Amino acid sequence: MIKMAPQEEPASGNVKVTRWDWINLALEVLVTDGVESVRILPLGERLGVSRSSFYHYFDSRQDLLDRLLDHWRDTNTKAIVERASRPSETIVRGVMNVFECWADERLFDPRFDFAVREWARRSPEVRRIIDAADEQRLGAIRDMYRRHGYSDEDAFIRARVLYYMQIGYYVLDLKEPLEARLSHLAAYLRSFTGLEPTEADVAHFSAFVGRSVKRGGTAG
Repeated sequence: MIKMAPQEEPASGNVKVTRWDWINLALEVLVTDGVESVRILPLGERLGVSRSSFYHYFDSRQDLLDRLLDHWRDTNTKAIVERASRPSETIVRGVMNVFECWADERLFDPRFDFAVREWARRSPEVRRIIDAADEQRLGAIRDMYRRHGYSDEDAFIRARVLYYMQIGYYVLDLKEPLEARLSHLAAYLRSFTGLEPTEADVAHFSAFVGRSVKRGGTAG
């Protein structure tokens, strides 16, 4: 689970928790129980504080929900856009940069993404935010292909195939062992680029996954 790093001290007086304690617990509840369960009183009870603590940091429940959406954009969407925009010697390495998001949940948290998409089923405004984020993610991946010489149409379609495949993988909740996914890495790269990856390419990404697992990023 991606968490916000504490950036401030608790308020003076008897306030026991920080803004980030509220946000991180709200994020946990959003992922496990859905947006309808993100309520001030139950959150306060779990934190062991009164409603006054909440209103010290937030104007309303909607203010808290807005902060969750900001966090979603600043983590899941930002990670994909940043990696798709990185310079890369080949398109194979470019796609591998994007793959880092799928391999390390500290970069892209699929449960958080799924929870926000479920939330969007109940909120037209969140649906618009989701659509804008998807366009931003797809645009960054499309531009990555363009930089490596793919035509506009080919870049557009390849971006859609790469992105929608992975989002569908999460939506279907496929439980494929890490070793199995890595065994197909070269085939995935061929499919997404039309080029043959080198042994060094495969070894490079496998090493990234290994480091991610050691650091506590769940690869899946």
